[in-house]
Amino acid sequence: MATPTYTISDLAKEFDLTTRAMRFYEDMGLLQPQRTGPGGRNRVYSARDRTRLKLTLRAKRLGLSLTEAKEIIDMYDSPRDTGPQLKKFLAVLAQHRKQLEDQMADLQAQLDEVKVHEKEARTLLAKSEKGRQAA
Repeated sequence: MATPTYTISDLAKEFDLTTRAMRFYEDMGLLQPQRTGPGGRNRVYSARDRTRLKLTLRAKRLGLSLTEAKEIIDMYDSPRDTGPQLKKFLAVLAQHRKQLEDQMADLQAQLDEVKVHEKEARTLLAKSEKGRQAA
């Protein structure tokens, strides 16, 4: 049974990406399609490339940089003990969780400040409207 292969258009469509994004991921070393056709113009992606693309997009959703994603995905490609890989992944996730928690705290502080200003503005508006009605 032949292993499935994909064109750049197949994967771009499946993952809702542009072919330009696919070529960028290739330039970053995340994907390594075979080249066929005249001058190697046609890219043929393997099931491995498809999996790597899926993992790359998952890493992006988690907030990892493409460099971090590549580092972690490359670790899984090597047939070594998975312990160091998992420790690295956990360290990266902990760092990103901390960044997100800090951002969330900053956003909450800003939201609280907006609410205070809204309340003050409503109070001033109500006083202003009462003053006009009295006059």
